[in-house]
Amino acid sequence: MTKQEKVDFVITTLKDLYPTIPIPLDHKDPYTLLIAVLMSAQSTDVRVNQITPLLFERASNPYDMVKLSVEEIRHIIKPVGLSPMKSKGIHGLSQILLDKHDGKVPQTYEELEALPAVGHKTAAVVLSQAFGIPAFPVDTHIHRLMYRWNLSNGKNVVQTERDAKRLFPEELWNDLHLQIIWYGRQYSPARGWDLDKDIITKTIGRKSVINDYYKKKK
Repeated sequence: MTKQEKVDFVITTLKDLYPTIPIPLDHKDPYTLLIAVLMSAQSTDVRVNQITPLLFERASNPYDMVKLSVEEIRHIIKPVGLSPMKSKGIHGLSQILLDKHDGKVPQTYEELEALPAVGHKTAAVVLSQAFGIPAFPVDTHIHRLMYRWNLSNGKNVVQTERDAKRLFPEELWNDLHLQIIWYGRQYSPARGWDLDKDIITKTIGRKSVINDYYKKKK
């Protein structure tokens, strides 16, 4: 298979498996998505989705959020982990949204990444899922699969994002990054991986990855 054929196979297979694509983090607008994504760092979407309703019941917009103290926010979000840093980030960015952006979430990487506790991946998720702006946020699943599929060298997430954007058509980025995440969770996890169920890696995977898999099975 040529690289282009591999890319086409990935696109077609994911489209067949995920014709409609659920959004992993529950939210109702750009602000609640931004807060949910920030909270998801080193946590699971399931855990975040359990905690965000408790926080959003108290404050689902920056006006109400700044009325809470950092300590109050930390107490609510403690179960998602890294709560000292995340609570400061949530309070701080809410204040900046009020001071600089009329309480609205900005729509550029530069402005989003200038907010406390907001990195490149968080900004990319918000641009893609809240505003429909083409972006390719790379999480651990995408990083792992792009390497397994021999579509990136796995050096770092910056390189993986660059390769994904180069290989896949821009109009598919917003769907594809979510489809790859769901596929990674269901068929190609880091642990408990069953290659027989992982049709994409089995068909186009990096030879060294497949050989290692079978060596460990022996």
